[in-house]
Amino acid sequence: MKFASFAIDSTASWGLVEGDNVANLGPVLGDRYPDLKSAIAAGALAEAAKSAAKATRHPLAKIAFLPVIPNPDKILCIGLNYENHRKETGRTEVENPTVFGRFANSQTGHLTDIIRPKVSTQLDFEGELAVVIGKAGRHIKPAEAWGHIAGYACYNEGSVRDYQRHTHQFTPGKNFPATGGFGPYLVTPDEVGDVGPLRLQTRLNGEVVQDTTIDQMIFDIPRQIEYCSQFTRLEPGDVIATGTPGGVGSRRTPPIWMKAGDVVEVEIDKVGLLRNGIADEA
Repeated sequence: MKFASFAIDSTASWGLVEGDNVANLGPVLGDRYPDLKSAIAAGALAEAAKSAAKATRHPLAKIAFLPVIPNPDKILCIGLNYENHRKETGRTEVENPTVFGRFANSQTGHLTDIIRPKVSTQLDFEGELAVVIGKAGRHIKPAEAWGHIAGYACYNEGSVRDYQRHTHQFTPGKNFPATGGFGPYLVTPDEVGDVGPLRLQTRLNGEVVQDTTIDQMIFDIPRQIEYCSQFTRLEPGDVIATGTPGGVGSRRTPPIWMKAGDVVEVEIDKVGLLRNGIADEA
């Protein structure tokens, strides 16, 4: 199953994606599940899919995509989680995942612009697989981690590099409004299958700039869930951005920075294709 969060006629909603259309579940289930996160929390995605028969269909071309989960309790990002990216940054090996957070308003949806802030020209791309938590938990064991996943999506963890490097803390460079693309869909695990062999590719203006498979992660998804659930309670709808591979713009000679008019795509086998334009902050 594939689900999307979107706006239609300026009204936020969510629905089941069926080919080139989406079944608008907001008017059908909104009294119980006003958004995708609430349906995930209730374990009601299968129920929602059955209710799609009663829903109005809209062409995907007519909706405004929102971030897959517009209102997550937490967005946890895993840094330096591919060996080729760790090496290109010159960072030392570590025994535990590097984790930092993003705010919900730092995200934007599929086919909407990522905004380059007026205080910087160093806006970088980071294509990633996002994991959306489906079942709450603390101290989750790796063997149980897969059962806590509601689904997957593409993520572009856009980074304002100069602000990221002001100190050793990543937070400012990772949280400018609308710098992180998240979409287009939540794809359920039964549809994705084994994530390890899936190919992740980032393209800037059609040129491949990152290319890897998910099994090249240093800390796999169960380890990430285990570690994050040790220091916080993972909640339904929480997002884990699982890390970016090598090839980021800041580590190239000369560096490649995203600018107004660019188009950046993150594509992951069986998960989808996330496309965003780049625009300057007004």
